[in-house]
Amino acid sequence: MRKIHAMMLIPGAMMAGAAHTATTTTNFAVTSTLLATCAATANTLAFGTYTPGAGALTANGTVTVKCTKNSPYTVALNGGSTAGGTVAQRLMASGANTLQYNLFTSAAFTTVFGDGSGTSKTESGTGGGMTTGTAFTVFGQLPDNAANQLAVPGSYTDTVTVTVTY
Repeated sequence: MRKIHAMMLIPGAMMAGAAHTATTTTNFAVTSTLLATCAATANTLAFGTYTPGAGALTANGTVTVKCTKNSPYTVALNGGSTAGGTVAQRLMASGANTLQYNLFTSAAFTTVFGDGSGTSKTESGTGGGMTTGTAFTVFGQLPDNAANQLAVPGSYTDTVTVTVTY
């Protein structure tokens, strides 16, 4: 009896080793929406030491913009943070005292770099990718006019805000 029982188990073991395997597959979508984005940096525009009556001072600064590839953008500069300053006539302050200056789109000092109001102009570009920056030169002029010649000695500053619209 024992021999018959063992022989019956052997075919069952052989069947287990020869079991049929199968597979199935499916796909799934991977999605994302890339949003346009921009980043801007700017360096200090320093006129240096001004001596009234010795002539106008000029200086350059740079605004660098990085935007997602093929994203159009516009760069605007406000009138500064000094009370009474406008895009048409910016002011640096030392306490209650001010010096007039302005920012331009070129070294010809003819077109004010501003927010598009009045005769001021903005600059524009198209993004080259977030690792590729486009530099815009800001040309500054501190004129040697009568108002500046009446200014009180001191250190004068202003803060201009760069706005990139994309």
